[in-house]
Amino acid sequence: MSVRGRSEGDAGPARGGRDRLAQGRGIMGASAAVRPARHASRPVAVTAGEPAGIGPELCLALARAGLASRIVVVGDRELLRERARRLRIAVPIVDFDPARPRGGGRGALRVRHVALAAPAAPGRLDPANSRAVLDALEAAARGCRDGIFAAMATAPLHKGVINDAGIAFTGHTEYLARLTGARHVVMMLVGGGMRVALATTHVALAEVPRRITATALGRSLEVLLAELARRFGLPRPRVAVAGLNPHAGESGYLGREEIEVIAPLLARWRARGHRVMGPLPADTLFVPEQLKRYDCVLAMYHDQGLPVLKHAAFGGGVNVTLGLPFVRTSVDHGTALELAGTGKAHAGSLIEAVRLAARLARPRPGRAAT
Repeated sequence: MSVRGRSEGDAGPARGGRDRLAQGRGIMGASAAVRPARHASRPVAVTAGEPAGIGPELCLALARAGLASRIVVVGDRELLRERARRLRIAVPIVDFDPARPRGGGRGALRVRHVALAAPAAPGRLDPANSRAVLDALEAAARGCRDGIFAAMATAPLHKGVINDAGIAFTGHTEYLARLTGARHVVMMLVGGGMRVALATTHVALAEVPRRITATALGRSLEVLLAELARRFGLPRPRVAVAGLNPHAGESGYLGREEIEVIAPLLARWRARGHRVMGPLPADTLFVPEQLKRYDCVLAMYHDQGLPVLKHAAFGGGVNVTLGLPFVRTSVDHGTALELAGTGKAHAGSLIEAVRLAARLARPRPGRAAT
């Protein structure tokens, strides 16, 4: 069964946000339209992700996991209802009222409705719905900005189909950075007893060496150290920084980025009192005896750091975007189109993403509420 598309009156976010995004100014400057709720009562916004993927049923699984009262799903309500019928999941689905952040009834899944543009079916990508997927991200970001939501967690979306729709898109992390006007963001995954941050994100491997500059790496360290203190309660975190090349360059014989960029930068940060060690060879950095010495690893590129963490925690790891004006977490996996609509997808990563988002957004002593 397919899901009906946008109907009259089911408008998504105002187009002004996308216009500002295209011009590089972000959306975060507008004033709030709704009086913010107390932090304790604010829910976590969960975007439903790619409508043809497993995201909608993972959102339904959150209700079955007892999290319905703590979340608001941002997506198409009829898509969620159709997927619930298909999977025989008995959960009431109601519209979210920002004026009553705890309203909706016991066990009900509250939805901030963002309508699809075309019918959606499990496993069948449709570029016509790509704009609605991004509309949902904007709606969740606006809700965080306005104090309606405490944080946001995102179900997986499909980068390819968004690009097929003619929208240049490399990932949630980069999109939300542009959307909010964040100066610099860092992608970090948490799971398996590890925190692994990335100096570069979704770029071709051939492009990585050009991205490893003193300026860019310094900004990543700045954001990482600040957010580990602010969000994770680590005022003086111990950070292991990986080298770019095999054996961290082998004294320059396997590459000079360590000698010319990474080591001098880390020396300057250590001179300022920060505990940043490296550059360290990545092939031995993730040995358990090494890892226990550090609070976080900063890897130079995506496939240097994430395979180790995902081997240890796949399906339960959480992606955290550091440097945004609000907390954003995400799953550690993709859309799994082949599992969509089957009921076989595991919701563990999204459950952990919601729990971590709520925990990170909670005010700490001496820290203002997010």
